[in-house]
This record gives sequence, C-alpha cells and structure tokens, in this order.
Amino acid sequence: MFEYVPIIVLFPLLGFLALGLYGSRIKSEKLIGIIGSGTVGLSFLLASLVFFQMLNAEPDQRKQIVTLFTWLSSFTGSPGSLNVDIAYQVDQLSILMTLVVTGVGFLIHIYSIGYMHNDRGFWRFFAYMNLFIFTMLNLVLADNFILLFLGWEGVGLCSYLLIGFWYEKKFTGDAAKKAFIVNRIGDFGFIIGMLLIFSTFGSLNFTTVFNSASLLMIGNTTILWITLLLFIGAIGKSAQIPLFVWLPDAMAGPTPVSALIHAATMVTAGVYMVARCSILYVLSPVTMEIIAVVGAVTAVFAATIGLVQNDIKKVLAYSTVSQLGYMFLAMGVAAFSAGIFHLMTHAFFKALLFLGSGAVIHALNDEQDIRKMGGLKEYLPVTYKTFLIGAITIAGIPPFAGFFSKDEILWKTFSSEQGSWILFLLAISGAAMTAFYIFRLVTLTFEGEKRFNHHVHPHEAPKSMTVPLIILAFLSIIGGFVGFPHTSAIEEWLEPVFSPAKYKLLSGEQNGDLIEIILMIISAAIAVLGILTARWMYLKRSDIASLLIKRYPRIYKILLNKYYVDEIYDAAVVEPIVKMSDEVLWKSIDVVIIDGIVNGSAKIIGVISQVVRKIQTGVAQSYAVVFIGGVLFVLAWLLFR
Repeated sequence: MFEYVPIIVLFPLLGFLALGLYGSRIKSEKLIGIIGSGTVGLSFLLASLVFFQMLNAEPDQRKQIVTLFTWLSSFTGSPGSLNVDIAYQVDQLSILMTLVVTGVGFLIHIYSIGYMHNDRGFWRFFAYMNLFIFTMLNLVLADNFILLFLGWEGVGLCSYLLIGFWYEKKFTGDAAKKAFIVNRIGDFGFIIGMLLIFSTFGSLNFTTVFNSASLLMIGNTTILWITLLLFIGAIGKSAQIPLFVWLPDAMAGPTPVSALIHAATMVTAGVYMVARCSILYVLSPVTMEIIAVVGAVTAVFAATIGLVQNDIKKVLAYSTVSQLGYMFLAMGVAAFSAGIFHLMTHAFFKALLFLGSGAVIHALNDEQDIRKMGGLKEYLPVTYKTFLIGAITIAGIPPFAGFFSKDEILWKTFSSEQGSWILFLLAISGAAMTAFYIFRLVTLTFEGEKRFNHHVHPHEAPKSMTVPLIILAFLSIIGGFVGFPHTSAIEEWLEPVFSPAKYKLLSGEQNGDLIEIILMIISAAIAVLGILTARWMYLKRSDIASLLIKRYPRIYKILLNKYYVDEIYDAAVVEPIVKMSDEVLWKSIDVVIIDGIVNGSAKIIGVISQVVRKIQTGVAQSYAVVFIGGVLFVLAWLLFR
C-alpha cells in the first residue's frame, strides 16, 4: 500500500483542477459538493488503508520513502550539490497528520455543502479547499525541507484565497493581506534556516540532515541559529507571540475556512515542523527554552483576551492561539508526543466548535455578537449538544479528549527536566481561563434570556451540517483514550519517530504516579471551577460582569482591545513604512530621481531632435547645398591630408 501514498496527495489536486477548470460550467451544487468532498474522502480512505497496513507491519518496516522523480539537481556527486526529489516519507508521524488533515478536512467539506449553499462562488470555494488539502498533504508527507516548504507556502496562499473569499467586502481583503504579509515575515526566517541547513549538512533531505545532526554535541552554535530561524517560521504560521495578530482577523472568511485552516490543519504546521525536526531542537537547549516560554506566555496571553471578546468566532480564534501555545509548550519541554496528541484532539474539538459557531451564525442570519444571542438551545438542539461537548472537551473535563492531551502536557511541563514550576503555573492558569471563557461563550449563546432580534427565526442547520458536528463530537469524546496515562497508544506509536531526540537528551522525568494523579485532580478541579464560575456569573448573577467592568475599566478596555497590539504595530511599523514609501520612495526617489531621469532623457532627445530635424527640411536646394558641401569636404580631405 505504501506505493499508493502519492495518490493520497493526487486526489485533492484532481478535485482542484476539475473544479478550477470546469466548476463555473457545473450548475449543480450537489455535483460540485460530491467532487470537492469525494476527492478528500478518497484520500482519507486510502490513508486509512496505509495506516492499517502500518499497524500490521513490524516497527522497523513502518517507515518508507516513496520517490516519484528528481525535482532539483545540480552537479550530482559534487560537494554541496543540491539534489531534491519529489518524495514522500511515510512514518508514524506523517500518517497520523495525514489522517487528521484528510479526515477532519472531509467532514468540513461535507459541512460546507450546506453552509455555502447558494453562494455565487460555490465552485470556487471547493476548488480552493481542495488546493489547500493538496498543499497541506505535501507539507506533512514531504521527505525534505524544500517540498515541505512548497506545502508551507501553498497553505499560506490558500489561506489568502480563502480568508479573502468574499473579496467584495473590504475587511475580508484586508484580513487576507494581513495574514499573507505576517506569514511572509516568519517565512523569511524559515528560508534563511533552510539555507543554513544546506550550508551545514550539504543536503535538505530529512534523513541525511537528521542522521548527521545526531552526531553533533548538544549546544552547537550553528544548530542554535538553525532552530531559531525555523522557529521564526513556526511563530508566523502557528500564530504565536509576536506574529499572532493575523489569525483573529482571519475569522473574516467563511466559517468552514476557520474550522479547516485555523483550527485543524494550517496553524498546526509550525508544531508539526518542530516535531519533525525534534533531533535538531534537542541539540539546542536555548531554543527549547525559548519555545517553551513563547508557548506558555502565548497560551495565557491569548486566554486573557478571550475572556472578554463578544464575537463568537473571535473567542474561538483567541482560543486557537492559546491552544497552539500549549502545543509549543509541549515541544519546548521535549514532550513531542504530548504536543502531537494535543494537536490531534484540538483538531477534533476546535473544528467542532468552529462548525458549531457557523451553525449559530447560519441560524441567526449572520449575527456573530454573543450579546445578541441567548436561549438558542431550544431552537438548535443538535448544535447545542455538540457545541457543549466541544466546550467540555477544551475545558479539560475527564473523560473527554481534551483532558488527556492537556493533562499530558501539564504533567510533562511539571515533571521533565526541560520543564519548570513557573511554566506549569502559567499553563494551569491558562487552563482555568480556558474553562471560564468557553463556558461564558456557551452560556451567552445558548442559555439564558433570548436577546436576538424578534424578526430572526432561529432554525437548526441541515443534516449536511449537523452530521459532521455529531461525528466530531463523538471523536472529541473518545479521541483521548489513545493517550490514556501509562498505556498511551499514541506515545507508543510515535516512539520510533522521537526516540533519537529522547536518546540525545539522556534525561528523564520525575517518577511519581501519585503526584501525576494529584495534578490530574487539580487540573480537573480548576476546570470545573472555571465552568461553574462562568455559569454563575452569566446565568444567576449577570450583574457581576457589569460591576467588574465598572470597577476595572482600564483592564477591561485593554483586554477588549487585545492589548492594543495591532495599534502598536500600526504606529511602530505600518505607518512609518507607509510614510517612508510616500515621502522617500515615492516623492523623492520615484518622482524626483526615476521620473526625473525618464523625463529628462525625453527632454534632451527633444532638444537634439529639434536641431537634427532641420536636416530633413523638404527643400531640394538645401539638400543640394549639403550634397555639394559634402563633396567639397571629401575633396579637401583627399588633397590636403
């Protein structure tokens, strides 16, 4: 089955080509939906078959490289020559990511059939979505940095296209450009990192680079710079401090885009890249510390903003930034399996929450302000129940999936030599805020008094939208059992991928089943406390929130305005660049110098032509005079030279 792996990647590409070339001629939404969803579904089916074959294979036979053809080649055999293949690496990590991308992607495609119904760009939407799945699969299956970067840039392009899908609205275009530009900042660091990898190891192939790196000593300066530069790329793609500002604005796109790109797949690309390069990162303890600190601070920072947001999708957007922080925290404390485990469960519950929010928006005629909702559970029973499951999961209540993956990260942060009690306290405080803001969202949206416009008649979404919600809710319930403590199937599954990094660390963690159980109880108790506090404040004592706002108006205003980070960027970066472009590049260089040279050369030619044109007067006598003068000049030259 391994030889069929390229077909997993091919199916979405065929869907994109079919819809991109002929979609505008297809009048049936049903047929477009079948093509768009079916290609991704076939990829998931084939990926599942490969996964089951890997399960039945011996551990040392589970990694395979499937090479299609040589992509880039220069001076084969020469030192430092560049040779890059279009080749896919199938191992425990890449097949898990492939299942997440295609499985969750398939459900989101199905959901989109109902959500995008009657949209005039219906065929274009599914073409873009298929292209995104194609590029994401190249990213997670690549066996070298160049092919990974092709997918990396591809998902950035698709993000731009899908965020700005409703291009007739100015704010969607602005959000798309913001996402594209901010990601380019991170990608610049990624490119420099790849160049440094090539100059150091003479290759961009994963196997070659990682095998060579495993021979190096911990603390190597070159590896420090390589890992930092790659992490800059991850910061941009996975929306960490300070490059997180694009993701909340990206909610301007259709809700299925938020679920696919900004919850389940694209934003986790940075986490996947760090996990794939785990052997490089463990060689640089400094970088690992930076990753852990950035992750922990981002988790808390974004959670505080999520506490007061009123746009249903913005709350989930900052929640995504926060949860990505937990994944990077796991990477920073060398808990690579735990980070990937949380990546998987996050794909389930966050896609569920985003799609649930889409069903709410769909029912309320595009209303997104949770202050104008309330009492919706009687109108949207399926959406309410599935959304509630997603909320319980992200809050970290056992035995739902989010509890196990979050608890694993908390335990590793506390117990591993790379962790610390400060990072643990940051993580646990972020978990408390997560439980609070997500149930603030649930309570204000579905419970309490009805605050929506009386002209609006809420209704349950069609089955094409509710069935994916039910499936994702089921996965959110059972998905955590693959990471059950001390019998973790997912950790055992990923062990061969991360064992070189663990061996290089030569460090362990604190042993203590009792301590772990105590921390699990504390974690669950804090989550319950956050949930109960939110329900008490917004159901029984709604005046408390108003009193807190009045008592602490400055803090509330800072959080509501997202710490004014966008305003700071505008003042410190955007406006100076715009002003420099206008005053220096445009008025001075372009107008004075460039236009001056162009216009000046035209004037010089004009002056010269005024003189030269007199040669051609049209008067025969003048031509005769010139002719005779020329003859006399030649004769004089011959006689007197």
